[in-house]
Amino acid sequence: MTLHKRGKHNYGDSQADIRDEVLRYSHLNGYVAQHFADAICVCGSKTFRLTLDDNEGAATHICSECNIEHAIGDSENFLEDASLEECDCPCGSESFEITIGVSLYDDSEDVKWLYLGCRCSKCGLTAVYGDWKNEFIGYRDLLARV
Repeated sequence: MTLHKRGKHNYGDSQADIRDEVLRYSHLNGYVAQHFADAICVCGSKTFRLTLDDNEGAATHICSECNIEHAIGDSENFLEDASLEECDCPCGSESFEITIGVSLYDDSEDVKWLYLGCRCSKCGLTAVYGDWKNEFIGYRDLLARV
């Protein structure tokens, strides 16, 4: 469970490495991620295709095994206005492990910022693919929707 720098990208060995990348990125952003959740489909799969719209703060993941599409967090509230774009890794793969991290308001359980971290299931590239302000009340409920 260690990130390895190759060129300008970080690479991880497991889904747990996504948390380290989200933490690194969130420190630079100024809203440090405090709580995390890993995406796991109802079928048990941990790999997904990803669509997102950073501007609207909306994303979905589509299971690589059963093709069920899931809105991430409170994204279902913003999908109507979103222009979702399919994400891919620089290696060409469209299959990711996904982990969400959230930053909270001080002395609160309410979400301030959401980070969408991914690890390519083919080459291991690990990065934050999206982040946005998120005004969700109760981080546990939001993370349960991953």
